[in-house]
Amino acid sequence: MIEISEAAVAEIQRMQTVRAQTDRRFRIGFARGGCKDFYYTVDLVNSNEDDDNDLPYNVNGIPVSIDLHQLAYLEHLKLDYSEDLMGGGFRFENPLATTVCGCGNSFAIAHVESERWQLPT
Repeated sequence: MIEISEAAVAEIQRMQTVRAQTDRRFRIGFARGGCKDFYYTVDLVNSNEDDDNDLPYNVNGIPVSIDLHQLAYLEHLKLDYSEDLMGGGFRFENPLATTVCGCGNSFAIAHVESERWQLPT
């Protein structure tokens, strides 16, 4: 299960309100690219359009979706939100990441041997 800080919850709720999408799920995932092998992705998705591979659940009152193929790589993720002189943004702490870029959004991760857990191609 992932953890979402109070600051991240507040930012997700702000995103839902500003976009007039309070009924949307917060989808966390990752894709190939970035400074390292992968970068994190976040989006608001329609609850009725969840992918069949998505695992929907609630974290601190936020409806969340994670692709089942990526779950093994994200299940211990800690998501925070903070603002600094460069602006605000989500901060990701993934204990399964083997290397993290200075930007904090790009990472490398060891392959998990299983047909169920698949890294994006």
